[in-house]
Amino acid sequence: MKYCYLLAFLAFTNIAVSQSYEHIKRDSQTYLWGEGSGSTINRADTEALSQLISQISVFVETRSDLDTDQDDVFGFSQSFRESVSTFSNATLRNTERIVLSDEPNARVFRYVKRSEVDKIFRERKNKIMEFARYGQQACNEAKVADALRYYYWALTLLRSHPEGSSMVFTGSEGNESLMATWLHRQINHVFADIHIQVSDTRPMEGFTMYLLQIAYKGKPAVNFDYSYWTGRNYSSIMSSRNGFGTVEIMGNEPIQELRIRAEYIFEGEAAIDQELRDVMQRIDVIPFRNNHFSIPLVAQEAGKATVDFPKAEIVNYRAVSEVQDKRKYEAVMNQLIAAVQKKEYESVRRLFTNDGFEIYRSILGYGRAVVIHKPNLRYLQYGSDVIVRSIPMRFSFPHNNRDFVEDVVVHFNSKGLIHNVTFGLDQIALNDILREELPWSSEVRWVLINFMENYKTAFALKRLDYIESIFDDEALIIVGRIVQPSPYQENRYTNNPIVKHTRYSKQQYIRNLRHAFNSNEFINIRFQDNIISKAGRGGEVYGIQIKQDYFSSNYGDTGYLFLMVDVNEPDTPVIHVRTWQPEKNPDGSIYGLADF
Repeated sequence: MKYCYLLAFLAFTNIAVSQSYEHIKRDSQTYLWGEGSGSTINRADTEALSQLISQISVFVETRSDLDTDQDDVFGFSQSFRESVSTFSNATLRNTERIVLSDEPNARVFRYVKRSEVDKIFRERKNKIMEFARYGQQACNEAKVADALRYYYWALTLLRSHPEGSSMVFTGSEGNESLMATWLHRQINHVFADIHIQVSDTRPMEGFTMYLLQIAYKGKPAVNFDYSYWTGRNYSSIMSSRNGFGTVEIMGNEPIQELRIRAEYIFEGEAAIDQELRDVMQRIDVIPFRNNHFSIPLVAQEAGKATVDFPKAEIVNYRAVSEVQDKRKYEAVMNQLIAAVQKKEYESVRRLFTNDGFEIYRSILGYGRAVVIHKPNLRYLQYGSDVIVRSIPMRFSFPHNNRDFVEDVVVHFNSKGLIHNVTFGLDQIALNDILREELPWSSEVRWVLINFMENYKTAFALKRLDYIESIFDDEALIIVGRIVQPSPYQENRYTNNPIVKHTRYSKQQYIRNLRHAFNSNEFINIRFQDNIISKAGRGGEVYGIQIKQDYFSSNYGDTGYLFLMVDVNEPDTPVIHVRTWQPEKNPDGSIYGLADF
């Protein structure tokens, strides 16, 4: 009897699916659809999706403003036609699917309501606006690389939007501008406000190193990415930090000029956003000729700077005292910097504790380390420790077309030995934590700074031992990601987007990190928009909300990180909660203390 009921149920289900399928095909006023067949469900689905995308393209073009005169200037019509085919399961999240027949003669039916197509492009428009706002914020903070990256990414997605030629951007003062012309103008303004000069020339073994000073609107550029002409080709992408960069030219013969090309496309970093990456791979690059700079070396003597560059972090350190007698530490730092420059790393072992020397070797092993200029170091007293900030160092990787610049921070213990070395936070993050109006003690401020710098460094150096030590054994670890349900589920929610919150145990999280660390040549994380607040109970418990960009040799993403950190024991901070989400919540918030 049960067998008969099962047969009847399956027959009823097949009839219902068939009726739904036929109804959708007939109702062309409501639905767009595509149908595919193949030896596997995936192949059939690909063909169905391709047909559906073609219909979406025709549908959108007939309803858009793609044939205005503006298209002839910026090429929106052609760009849109090329980019619309990049839609996939990742971006067409609100399409639905019916599997009409199983393998090996699979048939798949894909469909979407016409009303839902507007939602697809509404989400893309929101991303364009968000990138534009990030670009504005980066300009205000002299983060040149970030400004160019976000402006160009906004312009790229704009060219893939059916309203691209008419979209309007509203500035902070309420003034409206056509988005296309505004973004072009902003990018060119950034190039116009960049000033590059040579501050020093160093003959090295087999090559000459030119030290650059890079200013934006008369102040040191917080970051700036560039490549330079080597005489045969352009170099890998270099990153400058706090206004300092380097160029290395083979040979020691004098040259007439340096040719610098500012990076603005950031195609490699676009991997942090799959939608953006797909569009960038499809449409042509937008050329900006103003990104080329020629720096004469004859008319301008090296060292004759026209912009006043401070040789240290521009940070308000009044929350902590500076070391009065720093001669002993200066002597050690001079030896350390000389050892790095001469690549005589082992010669300074006596300056470290055993653990400190292992971290130092790991820092040098992160990439071919070069001190890019002699810093004016700051010596800060922190309890019985002395913190020396900071040595600007460049790191390069043999199998990747990418260099990073980090400010290296050195920690001395009470015996005058180096017991820790970290990558420093940027100046803006430091000033956020050290703001005078915050009610926290100077001790807590430096506990949080040290914690965040150790956290960032542990990922770069793949220090699983440290990461494991700072997580509570019962820590709540949640990762939010957008997923698609199983293709074999036959219900009306089958292909709707679901933000899946996956909870990991500490052991599972560490295991996943070990796999990521083993499969990447390098990992680099960047923090933006860090917001720190104190919990109402539990003593010294703080919530840290961060926008985080994560880059590695084969993967990248961007998202929002929240850490609940207990610093009641300053030497052993503990993470009780860690959440990561790919996007902000619908109300613009991210997870924080109030959620836990």
